[in-house]
Amino acid sequence: MAIGSNRRGVHGSPVAEVAAAIAALGGVVAESPVSSSAPIGPSIRRFANAVVLIESEVAPPAMLARLKAIERAFGRRRGARWGARVIDLDIVAWSGGAWRSKGLRVPHAAFQDRDFVLAPLYAIAPVWRDPRTGLTPRHLLARLRKVKRLG
Repeated sequence: MAIGSNRRGVHGSPVAEVAAAIAALGGVVAESPVSSSAPIGPSIRRFANAVVLIESEVAPPAMLARLKAIERAFGRRRGARWGARVIDLDIVAWSGGAWRSKGLRVPHAAFQDRDFVLAPLYAIAPVWRDPRTGLTPRHLLARLRKVKRLG
C-alpha cells in the first residue's frame, strides 16, 4: 500500500496526514519511514510518502472500497489528476499475485516507475517479487534509477 499527501488536512501537515492514514488502515505489519518527493504532474507541493504492508483477508476490490472511504473521511475530493491532495492511498501489490478488474489493477500500473514507491517498498519488503516481471524492488529501483541517469 502506497500512501501520499501534499496538502494539510484535518490531521495537520502532509506528514501528519500520512501518519493518521497509517493508523486508520489497521492490520499494518510493516511501515517505511515517511519520505519527501517532488510531485508528478501540475501540483507544485512536495509529497510526504510512505509504503506499508497490511495483513488482511480482504480481496483487492473490497480493499479499494475501504481505501476510498478512508480518503473521503480525510477530506479527499475528486479533482484534477495529479493535483494537490490531502491523502492518496494506492494498492501497490497483493500477496495473491496479479489482479485485474474494472477500475483496479494490481500490481499498480505505474509503481515500477516511481522511486517514491520502490525505495520504501524495498526497505520493508526486499524479497517480494513483482508478479509481472519477477523482479524484486531492489532490481526495479536499480533499473529505474539507471534510466533516469541515462535519460
